[in-house]
Amino acid sequence: MTEPRWLDADEMAAWNAFVEAGNLVNRRIEQQLREQAGLSHPQYEILVRLSAAPEGEIRMSELAQLVVTSKSGLTYQVTQLEKAGLVGRRTCETDDRGVIARLTEAGRHKLEEAAPGHVELVREHLIDVLDRDQLRALTDALGVVSRKLRGS
Repeated sequence: MTEPRWLDADEMAAWNAFVEAGNLVNRRIEQQLREQAGLSHPQYEILVRLSAAPEGEIRMSELAQLVVTSKSGLTYQVTQLEKAGLVGRRTCETDDRGVIARLTEAGRHKLEEAAPGHVELVREHLIDVLDRDQLRALTDALGVVSRKLRGS
């Protein structure tokens, strides 16, 4: 059995900074969305992805990949959004096993109401804290991690 490659001081500092900043930003986002829009962060992201999709529709399996969640986790969130009238579902016309999620008009209005406060918080706690070089470095570095984890 090979010895683990323990993190050195710089690597541990990077890891701790990533975990701490990510958790703090996520907590603030979750709190703000719940208080101001009555949405969880995953629900907000589902509405965002649907609003950006052609005709406001995406196959559920693709939506799960976009919001980085399990199919069962996505089904739960979409069910909650459906109960609130913000999302609808229908069977895929070309594949009876496929299900398509679609943004309703009420969902579009909810997103339009929630987005300004969300963007303000993201700016305050992440975007405006970093300069352009730091933003580019963050985008590049986390893009490498995402591509590796997605296998591309």
